[in-house]
Amino acid sequence: MPTLRFLPLLALFICSLLPVLSGFGQDFSMAAVSKFSFPSELTANASQSSIAWAMNEQGKRNVYVAQAPEYQPRRVTDFLEDDGQEISGLQFSEDGEYLVFVRGGDHGGGNASRPVNTRNLPLMTNVAIWTIDLGTGKTESLIEGDDPVWGAGHQLAFIKNGEIWMKDLDSDKAPHSIIQNRGRLGELHFSPDGRQLAFVANRGTHSLIGIYSDPAKPIKWLAPSFQRDQSPRWSPDGKSLAFVRTLGGSGAALPLMEKRHQPWEIWTADVQTGEAKMQWKAPETLRGSVPSTHGGFNLHWPIQDQLVYLSYEDGWPHLYSRDLRNNSSTLLTPGNFMVEQLSLHPDGQSLVFAANGGDLPDDRDRRHLATVDLTTGTFEWKSAGQGIEAYPVFTGREDEVAFFSATPTRPLLPAILNEEQITLLGEELIPGEFPQADLINPKHVQFTAADGTTVYGQLFEPSDNTSPKPAVVFVHGGPQRQMLLGWSYMDYYSNTYAINQKLAEMGFVVLSVNYRLGIGYGYEFHRPSGTYYQGAAEYQDIKAAGQYLAGLEQVNPERIGIYGGSYGGYLTAMALARDSDLFKVGVDISGVHDMDHRYELPEGVEVAPDYEEAKRIAWESSPIADLDQWTSPVLFIHSDDDRNVGFYHSADLARRFDELGKPYDYLVIPGDTHHWMKFSNMVKVNEATVNFLHKHLQP
Repeated sequence: MPTLRFLPLLALFICSLLPVLSGFGQDFSMAAVSKFSFPSELTANASQSSIAWAMNEQGKRNVYVAQAPEYQPRRVTDFLEDDGQEISGLQFSEDGEYLVFVRGGDHGGGNASRPVNTRNLPLMTNVAIWTIDLGTGKTESLIEGDDPVWGAGHQLAFIKNGEIWMKDLDSDKAPHSIIQNRGRLGELHFSPDGRQLAFVANRGTHSLIGIYSDPAKPIKWLAPSFQRDQSPRWSPDGKSLAFVRTLGGSGAALPLMEKRHQPWEIWTADVQTGEAKMQWKAPETLRGSVPSTHGGFNLHWPIQDQLVYLSYEDGWPHLYSRDLRNNSSTLLTPGNFMVEQLSLHPDGQSLVFAANGGDLPDDRDRRHLATVDLTTGTFEWKSAGQGIEAYPVFTGREDEVAFFSATPTRPLLPAILNEEQITLLGEELIPGEFPQADLINPKHVQFTAADGTTVYGQLFEPSDNTSPKPAVVFVHGGPQRQMLLGWSYMDYYSNTYAINQKLAEMGFVVLSVNYRLGIGYGYEFHRPSGTYYQGAAEYQDIKAAGQYLAGLEQVNPERIGIYGGSYGGYLTAMALARDSDLFKVGVDISGVHDMDHRYELPEGVEVAPDYEEAKRIAWESSPIADLDQWTSPVLFIHSDDDRNVGFYHSADLARRFDELGKPYDYLVIPGDTHHWMKFSNMVKVNEATVNFLHKHLQP
């Protein structure tokens, strides 16, 4: 058995708790800057002119509400422990009398409805549906379950144990199962009158859209086929349903290394007869393929004769309107920017969204709000400047919008936009020790990879920038993500933004790199050939980032490190395995390490003509293929309930290091997930990361 040559876990824990010693004044600690406010789940109710959101305050996650016109935040739950239990699915009932939410699980990862036990209790927690009576203030756990939706009155439908259940809050009748059917059930949508429920039954080879109306009536399947039907959306009059259809089955073993169009169509079905008609077919181009952005198809039916959907067909993720009377489509959001986080006005006449566009030349690395009037097609930017505006919703008070607002130095807070006036909510929720005044404004930079690709990033420079400094490349995960010139609207990347600010405060020059495969820079940047397990071409962007830093006058080229998580952990490992001479140290957090397994096939299965070549390239696209060249110190960090990147990726890589006699440091977090649900675990990871980089780059 090989000699184990790594820093013991207990020693690393102790190291992570020691203060960072550098030649620079300690204006704030890693723990202090980790106490950023993080709101999520913003929702509104037009009938009561109220908004609600979930707020994560150092791991204590609670629901807040605010009512027009003052919008004074009021906490309505009392979850006062850092227990790793997230809040998701927050929604008002139509009359605004109740809020419903889900407590528990990890809805940013796989097995979202499985309990999360970050405190490692002997008995597991649960994933449960909670309700808040806003009149009485009573908050209670209704039942274990997930994915609730409101129907007529105060009826709730939800998923429990793979079945669809129902509970009427106005009735003493206990929650009960209403649909038991084959396949994975989900995507619940009530008709406008709340009397019928559309759902999707995913049966593996195909998926069906069903309509439930009465316990005595059979489920009505709309236009069942061999395809995969999804994203059901009711027409305003409740007589029809729109949905997306993609290919079913598995198909022939076509060449693995070829890029092909992935077709998709929009259909509408008559709910009474079940008959369906294709209303639109995506252009048969690579850009016209199934959109691979966060939010997917963004299909909506706001006006009786008008559908709204998202397509990448012109090279950017844009919204289109489909006129069902004349079968024509109109681009609603022209320009070189991507559309995210779409929300409809309660009257169905307009929509609001976030996009990386605006008047400033570096707005591509921000998010601003825009609206489209669906009756006239009028497009209008609603916010501008150096801030970040995300997740907008109409409040129902004319064109007033609630959203989340951040700047380069202030983390996310809820805000109200009314007649060009922005009002922040809950500034008092930012802890007093949070070092907002000591944070810096990163700046947008561009540089070129070896193959000529333009790469983007944000540069964090220390306030004392007079002599050559150590430097760090930060690599985001996803890879369908984009780091911004301010606090991110995603909790994981708000955290890494905090780490980057701390590293800059310690005297590091930090480059947060937006490499190809990421979003925000158009289709060709987002979906290039020869990447990931088919060639890892995006690694050129990471190496170029290190070389860019090495070429800066204020950087010591012999003291450049790298860190990243998830897909960023993969690219961090690639950097250390391929270019230890450039990247002197790294922190690999929850990284992907073995691409070869993607092509493991059972005996007798049809094999693609380029299978052996694809398998070879996948192996060569993995950091494990270059371990002999890996000489840089590394810290591996992984939680063992990771539902995004299997823990085995780090365990297997550590085993290979053991077998080769290579040293490594490590930090394992039992019971937590990919997203560090427990605040104290997140701080532990953050401190271990900056201390390890400091140890090797600022001796």
